[in-house]
Amino acid sequence: MNIVLVEPEIPPNTGNVARLCAATKTTVHLIEPFGFKLDDTQLKRAGMDYWQHVEWHRWPNWKAFEEKLPANARLWFIESGGPKIYTEAKFLADDYLVFGRETAGLPKQLLEQNRDRWLRIPMFNEKSRSLNLSNCAALVLFEALRQQGFKGEVR
Repeated sequence: MNIVLVEPEIPPNTGNVARLCAATKTTVHLIEPFGFKLDDTQLKRAGMDYWQHVEWHRWPNWKAFEEKLPANARLWFIESGGPKIYTEAKFLADDYLVFGRETAGLPKQLLEQNRDRWLRIPMFNEKSRSLNLSNCAALVLFEALRQQGFKGEVR
């Protein structure tokens, strides 16, 4: 699996996602610009000593990332307002789970161009604006791994 963070802003969220990806052998793609420096103390603290166990890639922008994708890559865009709930998707082992900035989400144009791969996480309180980015990544990633039978699990 692959998790893509588009322009992440909050170091602890990115560190937590790195830790999640280390535990699940998931590749992380970080797309600039970032709201922090990669040597940020909070980023390191949240990721603990897991960074050395994560396969991760840094991309200067969305276009550079998109140009290097395999021809058959399947991207899933997780953002509020999506036409399908994330549990309705049928995930494959090499899919990319794409998450946007904490304050602005994913660009609307990108979502509209990919309506068939735009997923949402249901929320039940209209006064709640959003869920934490690293929590969202964990929810969707573990659903994708569940669908694949948790292959590669260490017991």
